[in-house]
Amino acid sequence: MRKRNRRVRAALAVTTAAALGLAGCDALGGGGSGTGTTAGRAKPSSAPLWDTSPASIAAVGDSITRGFDACTVLQDCPAVSWATGDSAEVKSLAVRLLGASRAATHSWNFAVTGARMADLPDQMAQAVAHKPQLVTVMAGANDACRASTAAMTPVARFRAEFEEAMGTLRRALPKAQVYVSSVPNLKRLWSQGRTNALGKQIWKLGLCPSMLGDADALDAAATARRDTVQARVEEYNKVLKEVCAKDPRCRFDGGAVYDFRFGTEQLSHWDWFHPSKDGQARLAEIAYRRVTDKTS
Repeated sequence: MRKRNRRVRAALAVTTAAALGLAGCDALGGGGSGTGTTAGRAKPSSAPLWDTSPASIAAVGDSITRGFDACTVLQDCPAVSWATGDSAEVKSLAVRLLGASRAATHSWNFAVTGARMADLPDQMAQAVAHKPQLVTVMAGANDACRASTAAMTPVARFRAEFEEAMGTLRRALPKAQVYVSSVPNLKRLWSQGRTNALGKQIWKLGLCPSMLGDADALDAAATARRDTVQARVEEYNKVLKEVCAKDPRCRFDGGAVYDFRFGTEQLSHWDWFHPSKDGQARLAEIAYRRVTDKTS
């Protein structure tokens, strides 16, 4: 009888263990080591692909990111840069994300006034040396701002250069995030700035001649020239959107900078074309909303 009872208890133990094994961790909400196709499968990560609070920032691009003409005529003023500046008036993206103290030591500005997309790979190479968690990109205006419409960067080359810059980043920092700004609406900047006599005098020094040359001319040729520049800017923005969309850790601004209706208060009171301190603050706001958006 005792032997029979021991056999019964042993059979019950085996049956219970088998039942628990089949249930596995699923009963507790986990993945467990179940049977069939789920065996050995790793649990999916619950961490989001995009981090809305990166711990360091590097900026690449052109004169806008250098704060050109925001403080002094024909001079850079990186302190008011929308991306990495420390100005309390602007509250740059770096300050908004990191706080003023950390932004001073964990943000870097490699943008260069006059830079075109062809210069971005070298700037990106400088940026990756600091291993930033977020890289901001604002480039393309100078590719359209040439001596003539014929001298504008071809769209295919613009695409290849941007892809090269992204490749430079990805080879070194595969998990770094990228915020890409659209190219501003150059025709709107012309329409706003042409009302200021001082601004038009500075334009004659060679500031974006393809759009700003003969600022008061409204004949068919001048209109066609400006429309050609504007169309090229829109093509550049399409490239930025498409290339960024192929990278899961890249966010395009959705055309927010292009669509922003810069008024005279947002334009430099030196050249009436580049962003003023107020304009830089608006760019920082746009970037901050996009970078911290948890629904994208």
